[in-house]
Amino acid sequence: MKKLEQLVNWFYDKQKVIVSLSGGVDSALVAYAAFESLGKEAIAVSADYKTLSQTELESAKTIAKEIGIKHVIVKYSELENENFVENDNKRCFYCRNELSENLLDIAKQLDVDIIVDGTHLDDLGDYRPGIDALRKNGIRSPLVETSFTKQDVRNTAQIIGLSIYDKPSNSCLASRIPWGQRVTAEKLARIEMAEIIVKEFVDSKQIRVRDLNGIAKIEIDSNKIKQLFLDDTMNQLSKKLEMIGFSSVIVDPDGYSMGKLNLVMRNDQ
Repeated sequence: MKKLEQLVNWFYDKQKVIVSLSGGVDSALVAYAAFESLGKEAIAVSADYKTLSQTELESAKTIAKEIGIKHVIVKYSELENENFVENDNKRCFYCRNELSENLLDIAKQLDVDIIVDGTHLDDLGDYRPGIDALRKNGIRSPLVETSFTKQDVRNTAQIIGLSIYDKPSNSCLASRIPWGQRVTAEKLARIEMAEIIVKEFVDSKQIRVRDLNGIAKIEIDSNKIKQLFLDDTMNQLSKKLEMIGFSSVIVDPDGYSMGKLNLVMRNDQ
């Protein structure tokens, strides 16, 4: 429990904080530590910005209740931000910058000086322009400052009994759309529905449906791919995805891996 003690202690000299609560285990652990240290002076804020799946938003609501922390939801639409919609390689910067601005507005209203998020050490190794935006706006990361890795987060969350300690990592639905292809409400809706449909056919912790100019590219855990090709599964799945607007369906033979789309797009430049 030494790691948890370090994290809780990080908040001891803070008077009031806002925790950006995404619905994942990382920010959940930060919210838990903040509440343990500051009680009612710790406030969790989640953003309903129209590119986050509703399951993630519901997860944030559930974990806030589980912890007991005050929970505020701010609503806005990233689809009104043309920089974001254009979807270049700085899309995540524009996303996190807009999130930061909304968090800063709430902090001003609530007289809060410190805003924190769930970024941990492992996040720093990937291409994450969103982290640059958070830093630019003064958002701090207690997990980084107390040297938490992703595994540290999961281990600690399990020890303290957070129900989502083993919840798979997720990201906004726009991350399923390659750079250069515009983000639209229609694409986001069919991506979210497609991932729900795929979950009905395959038992995989990680499921992504990429929208490649209307082609659905399915990524799941590599050891689960064979489930898609049992009996008539692929034919049935393809028909359902085509019914919601996809022109065709393909399966990534290498399976899911974090940050794969970012890597592919950078190599294509």
